[in-house]
Amino acid sequence: MANAYSADIPVSGSGTVKTEKKAVNKPFRWGLMLLFVTIFQLFSFFPVAFADGELHQMSALVFGIYIAAEWIYLALAHLIGQRNDFPLEILAFFLSGIGLTICGSIYETYALKQLIAIGLGLVSFTALTWLLRSIDRAMLLRVPLAVASLALLALNLVLAKTTNGALNWITIGSFSFQPSELVKVAFIFVGAATLEKLQETRSLTKYLIFSVACVGALFLMRDFGAALIFFFTFLLIAFMRSGDFRTLLLVSAAALLGALLVVYFKPYVANRFATYRHVWDYINDKGFQQTRVLIYSASGGLLGLGVGNGKLRNVFAASTDLVFGLVCEEMGLLLGLLILFVFAFVAFYAVRGARRSSSAFYSIAAVSAAGMLLFQLSLNVFGVTDLLPMTGVTLPFISRGGTSVICAWCLFAFIKSVSFNIGDTKPYRGRKPGVRV
Repeated sequence: MANAYSADIPVSGSGTVKTEKKAVNKPFRWGLMLLFVTIFQLFSFFPVAFADGELHQMSALVFGIYIAAEWIYLALAHLIGQRNDFPLEILAFFLSGIGLTICGSIYETYALKQLIAIGLGLVSFTALTWLLRSIDRAMLLRVPLAVASLALLALNLVLAKTTNGALNWITIGSFSFQPSELVKVAFIFVGAATLEKLQETRSLTKYLIFSVACVGALFLMRDFGAALIFFFTFLLIAFMRSGDFRTLLLVSAAALLGALLVVYFKPYVANRFATYRHVWDYINDKGFQQTRVLIYSASGGLLGLGVGNGKLRNVFAASTDLVFGLVCEEMGLLLGLLILFVFAFVAFYAVRGARRSSSAFYSIAAVSAAGMLLFQLSLNVFGVTDLLPMTGVTLPFISRGGTSVICAWCLFAFIKSVSFNIGDTKPYRGRKPGVRV
């Protein structure tokens, strides 16, 4: 935003003074915004750290480290990097803090693991924003990342064991991770870097092959939620670069045909969505989770029952797939709506920045990352409330899970990058992009 101020400038040959209007950038008050977030977090953390009238040292330590890390990170970024633009980082801390509260209220060990994941996400965010400052540097990694992503998905098919009906987790000793979450980051990186250099719509074939391989692997893993997210992101990236509706319609028709063939030859796939719009007919069976989300989240009212006082926490996957309902029940519907507003603001931030950007790379990366987050949010929230089929995807930043949190922070790095070609950053010297946003 701009703010005008008056400057008195002497006029040569006279004693009069002329007033000139100049536009200056109004500084972002990141300290004040972080203070409000910290106050909210203290109120959220307190009932967890002092549950049952006793001090839980592990929880208190985890929450103290988290709040200190927020202030230290932003203070160093401000002092060393001479930056003031921290709205995305503060929003990420806000959302991550909600997830940390939920995890800590269930088990103390969950909070510690979530804190480590947030720390790794913050490191990944910092490293990726540094990498993205140079498009030439990013271009060198697009092919290795594409190969590594396909290799990781192939490894997943070989090593993973079925968990909740899907082959989407690799477990090594006591450590487990979800490769599809890491591949999301590479998917956007490769797409933005590849399409930045393209000159014609037919050149989308290169990225199309990579996308088909990723989505196909996810179908073989039976991770249909992730497959939908990847497919949606591909359509968004392709349209931004080409603006060709006919090509996208052909791709969508082919995908629909493939999905119908899968349902025909693999009828168990259709059984996973049999309760859609009929959860109340299976209230104690297949619709158990969704009906409880609807009942308990409504019982929380506008301000919630208080952290730790909800009933949904006793339902399977309360801190992962059903976490939005748990937030509404214990922390209030108003907070649930605020979470939706935050993601909508992030999408607006990305689109607004893309319109001002002179680089297709940054525009595609930012808008596709925001679109991926918004689509995943929709699948999670509308899925647990039976407005869409339940696909089992996580709620970014808030659901328990290390790779999910790391991926969300990395996607915010892409959104942050939309402003990198404004100022001292040297944009990629290619064809002037005609990105459609």
